[in-house]
Amino acid sequence: MPLCPTGELVAEAAAHQGAVAAFNVITLEHVEAVVAAAEAVGEPVILQVSENAVKFHGGRPHPIAAAAVSAARRSSADIALHLDHVKSEALLLEAADCGFGSVMFDAAHLSYRDNVAATRRAAQWAHAHGLWLEAELGEVGGKDGNGPLDAHAPGARTDPAEARRYVEETGVDALAVAIGSSHAMTSRDARIDHDLLNTLRLTLDLPLVLHGSSGVSDQEIQRAVAGGISKVNIGTALSIAMTRAVRAALEADPDAVDPRGYLAAGRRAVTDTVTALLTTVTTAAARTV
Repeated sequence: MPLCPTGELVAEAAAHQGAVAAFNVITLEHVEAVVAAAEAVGEPVILQVSENAVKFHGGRPHPIAAAAVSAARRSSADIALHLDHVKSEALLLEAADCGFGSVMFDAAHLSYRDNVAATRRAAQWAHAHGLWLEAELGEVGGKDGNGPLDAHAPGARTDPAEARRYVEETGVDALAVAIGSSHAMTSRDARIDHDLLNTLRLTLDLPLVLHGSSGVSDQEIQRAVAGGISKVNIGTALSIAMTRAVRAALEADPDAVDPRGYLAAGRRAVTDTVTALLTTVTTAAARTV
């Protein structure tokens, strides 16, 4: 099937009080695993390639993007391609040529004023090239001499009034908000501030995104989706699944030299993990409270 526009998948999910799951991929095995899970569950997904993943591939986004595009076009599932956590404006400018339909532009490390200016430029460029743009807002800092906190720094919380001003000043299409989750968590005990999420939902007229969802339990994810989250980002859970499976395969066969054996085990583990998480995200609308 043709690649789907990210914005359309998110809007469709939100229209049904649901969310679309977005999975960060690093290797071809990740891509194949996510696509297989989407086909098995019969739900749309977003394949996300982060700036860090691009750095892993030598700073060249085209090869991994081309693999994702090829897999998506040969799949029966609805799949979008998203460039995640981009800080480099040079990388942003490569997005459209690589087949990405959307970008998450990350200027959260900058002061509020510089964040707005950089994100506004990114949004204007993205819209001129047919791309949907996501940004994030945690805490702008400035208190006690502290700098800005990104949306998923421990303890960060998004101020609703500040978020409304930020959205108006930047023209972004979606906003990742700080409501209790954190990146790179290996446990699933993050607690979502559901009252804050409800206020943000009522204050902002655009899709809200939950980053760091690997650290959030199934129940909390479903409550967050029911409470207004329209896009759920998941990355670390896939890395945990692959690493554990590869490690177990190599421990079981210390003399193994053919990578196909242990990579296949890793791919299966990622497919299983994505299948479970995709089911969690996409059944949340039916459990709205």
